Amino acid sequence: MTIDHKLVLKEVGDYVGITLGLLLYTFGFTFFLMPYEIVTGGVSGIGAIVYYATHFPINYTYFLINGILLIVGLKILGWKFLTKTIYAILVLTILLGIAQEIIPKDDQGNFVKILGEGQNFMSLVIGCICTGTALAIVFLNNGSTGGTDIIAASVNKFHNVSLGTVLTFVDLIIIGSCLFIPQFGDLLERLHKVVFGFCTMVIENFMLDYVMNRRRQSVQFMIFSEKWQEIANAIGTKLDHGVTILDGHGWYTGQKRRVLCILAKKSESTIIFRLIKMIDPNAFVSQSSVIGVFGEGFDQIKVKTPIITDNEDSLRNE
Repeated sequence: MTIDHKLVLKEVGDYVGITLGLLLYTFGFTFFLMPYEIVTGGVSGIGAIVYYATHFPINYTYFLINGILLIVGLKILGWKFLTKTIYAILVLTILLGIAQEIIPKDDQGNFVKILGEGQNFMSLVIGCICTGTALAIVFLNNGSTGGTDIIAASVNKFHNVSLGTVLTFVDLIIIGSCLFIPQFGDLLERLHKVVFGFCTMVIENFMLDYVMNRRRQSVQFMIFSEKWQEIANAIGTKLDHGVTILDGHGWYTGQKRRVLCILAKKSESTIIFRLIKMIDPNAFVSQSSVIGVFGEGFDQIKVKTPIITDNEDSLRNE
């Protein structure tokens, strides 16, 4: 398979993953959050607030706001960054529209509360587990649902402010706006919605981080075996994985031996153990979790490097 074919398959896989994530997001948001009038952050949260107050379809609000943000974002971030974002916005707009049509409704046209009356918080937990997991799936496939992500990326491009800080600040404003909407009832009822909205932020962000970190979690293997060369060949050829060979020296035996050092995704652990056992059931293997692995095949190093001016460079040379 050529490099071009691999790139095409990778792109197709990204779009499939993004689509699956959007389906899960639509399910969690429409079936568990909307019937209980639970407010969330982001553009979908704005759409939900508008819907609860006016019954204007959430998918229209979502599309209109994202359309405006895309126009601004295209000038700042460019087409390359926003291609999959545009796809996600269009698909999620369609899915939200379809979901609002198929969700069960009562005689007054209100969404049926699937978990029953008085189950607001349980519905919030289930809904946010779905939406948080869905967002992680979209991000892991190099996608984005747009909205406040575009705002955060635009601010981050010109100012040294983290994406998470911008997103949190914007979500706080969106959720806090419920206090000023009289259609949500008296002050106590509006305060109740705001508190629930903050709970959605916590649970959704927790699930987002949990799923993404779980997927990216890496492990380190130290393999001691007389058949080290066969094991290295098997892992290098069958898994297309890099292997580092270290020189070891036994304290008790006084013998020199080779030690294989492998950094891998946690999901690859079972396959590596299986290969080792097939070649040398008596191999001594140490597996440990690592905080982070950066470089080819793993995560990119994302810290900013300081810009060295000509004056600083000349001072260093002196």
